[in-house]
Amino acid sequence: MTYQETIEYIFSRMPSFQTVGTSGYKPGIESMKTMDAYFGHPHESFRTIHVGGTNGKGSVSHNLASILQSAGYKVGLFTSPHLRDFRERIRVDGEMVPEQFVVDFVEAHRALIEKVCPSFFEVNVAIAFDYFRQEQVDVAVIEVGLGGRLDSTNIITPDLCVITNISMDHMNLLGDTVEQIAAEKSGIIKQGIPVVIGEAEGSVKEVFQRKAEEVNTRICFAPQEDCEFIGMEASYKQPFQLLRIGEEMVRTPLLGIYQRKNMATVLSAVKELRHLGYHIPREVMRHGIEHTLDQTHLMGRWQQLKETPYVVCDTGHNVGGIQYVVRQLESMPCKTLRIVFGMVGDKDVSHVLELLPKQAVYYFTKANSKRAMPETKLKELAEQKGLKGKTYPSVPEAYQAALDDADDEDVVYVGGSTYVVAEIV
Repeated sequence: MTYQETIEYIFSRMPSFQTVGTSGYKPGIESMKTMDAYFGHPHESFRTIHVGGTNGKGSVSHNLASILQSAGYKVGLFTSPHLRDFRERIRVDGEMVPEQFVVDFVEAHRALIEKVCPSFFEVNVAIAFDYFRQEQVDVAVIEVGLGGRLDSTNIITPDLCVITNISMDHMNLLGDTVEQIAAEKSGIIKQGIPVVIGEAEGSVKEVFQRKAEEVNTRICFAPQEDCEFIGMEASYKQPFQLLRIGEEMVRTPLLGIYQRKNMATVLSAVKELRHLGYHIPREVMRHGIEHTLDQTHLMGRWQQLKETPYVVCDTGHNVGGIQYVVRQLESMPCKTLRIVFGMVGDKDVSHVLELLPKQAVYYFTKANSKRAMPETKLKELAEQKGLKGKTYPSVPEAYQAALDDADDEDVVYVGGSTYVVAEIV
């Protein structure tokens, strides 16, 4: 098969959660354990760091991978979902897994795949771990796919666990309270393995504390005061943010205001890694933070697409993520705020729409995904929340309409869904 035929085979035989929603989600790790045994437990040949949470785990994973790469380690990075190319999920020192490796893997193990019938995500994990072993990486940063306890990545025994935060998302799969969601995500916490928690208060914090006590491990709650962004509102058109770490200033290319909390989590994780014997000098950490985009090619996190008019996109798609998006949009002076917006139907659409700015012009659209909510339905729900705009049958059409309407003093924001962002980055 060609690479494209291989990808079509993977998607058609094993529909993914990304494309079809809950029917593509396969809870439990028994199939993953079967595949892992078949391949000879490849993850045991390299060290791992496990990163979970509701929002921010992608940014945290990429930052940690960049820092470790700057420190001289050969670094594997496994994340999801991808925006444009399946291979974005699997990188070594920032470079995507070669197309031929994916083709050869599927051809060589097609019989196993058709016998075990793994989920799409389980195949992703198997490819990643096998590739990291072949490339002899020193350490791999492994992002949880969904949840934690029953996630396919949870077969690893990492050096460190990191959980970024907890908010309401995937309630139909993980639970309809933050405590239930936290309990699922705490499932990656293991006996004697230290864990860093980015954000947690009240009952959610208690869930993590209880879990750490159960498995007799050290837990660290990242102190948010360890870092802050300086002059963020005044410099929103700059290609970096100034981050204060103690008395030191560092430039980070990640522009979202939510990155402050992510960076506090990253700093705490680096401290724990040092305790574990990782050699990460301060100047190396600085270099890794400043070169995260160059070294890992992270996309879609408050990513600037144009300077005039100022155009930005972000993959935030749930209440927790959209809260920060709106806060940042409202801090940006502009003549008219224009929002190209689409969502998937299995999200908490109503509550997200309640958060969006009323004083904006909307371009409601539908991404090219089976999960995407029709633009007409989205507009109908949005009008009930006081939002006004027109509908467009595709993301490119909505985006172009916003650009055509925009003056140089306007701000254009594109978001609401990973799929929407994927079509314009």
